[in-house]
Amino acid sequence: MLIKIIREFDIFTFLSGLAMQRLYGRDKKLPKFVRRALLFGPEHFAVLGRIGFLRKRMAVFDPAKSNFSMIPINQDIEGAEDQALPIEIIDALIDRSSHRAILSKCVCRVNYDCQKYPDDHACLFLGESALDTPKKWRRIVSKDEAKAHARKGVGFGLVPMVGKIRFDSDTLGIQDRGKLMTICFCCECCCLSRFLAPLPPELVDSLQHPVEGISIEITEDCIGCGECVDVCYLNALEIVDGKVHRKDICRVCGRCAATCKQKAIKIRLDNPNVVEDVVARLLSVVTI
Repeated sequence: MLIKIIREFDIFTFLSGLAMQRLYGRDKKLPKFVRRALLFGPEHFAVLGRIGFLRKRMAVFDPAKSNFSMIPINQDIEGAEDQALPIEIIDALIDRSSHRAILSKCVCRVNYDCQKYPDDHACLFLGESALDTPKKWRRIVSKDEAKAHARKGVGFGLVPMVGKIRFDSDTLGIQDRGKLMTICFCCECCCLSRFLAPLPPELVDSLQHPVEGISIEITEDCIGCGECVDVCYLNALEIVDGKVHRKDICRVCGRCAATCKQKAIKIRLDNPNVVEDVVARLLSVVTI
């Protein structure tokens, strides 16, 4: 019983959540080194995740409590010419949602002093538990307002991370009742999901799923310039013998293809039912 309680009350994530909550609303008042110190815990979750004993007792690494995907922006995705990814998926989820909340700012971008993307474009939460997000941090919005927010984020070039993410429940101090869906507009430079990078690929596979039916290929046109390596938030790309190679941890977010000036990285979608399949998977793990 004690282990069950500890597993559900994930002390490591809880403490990180407290740190994030201390940051929210106080960002400009705290010295930069203090803000970075408070982010130390979330940044180093992978250290705990690599220790089997701890990993099995942390809710944040439980596949039953986290199931999410990076949904690439439809920019030269072969096979997706007639689909507006990721907007079609997000719209389908918003239409099914009972409640919607938008945070007032992105705590990651604020505290990492992001220079590439606006820090006032933050996460969108769907479901009944969206009402449990701290009132001083968010606003409750209509379906049309939520859709407009998603389009604005995609317009900035931000790649949405969508699904059930236990870390967000703990960070916001919300009891996990399976009724909170995150739509996070991630940037490669600040998103805390980077803590997944050092984890074993099989563990990442159980938590963060590539979109159904999507694949990526690095072609012979690659000149090894390394620009794609710099934008990969999971460090899933490396240059070997003058060419870029992809590691198993790649989640096919599409940032590399969008960055490649040589058009040497090809993303393909071989699933005409991609919207239905992604929506069905996510709704199987969270009620919105």
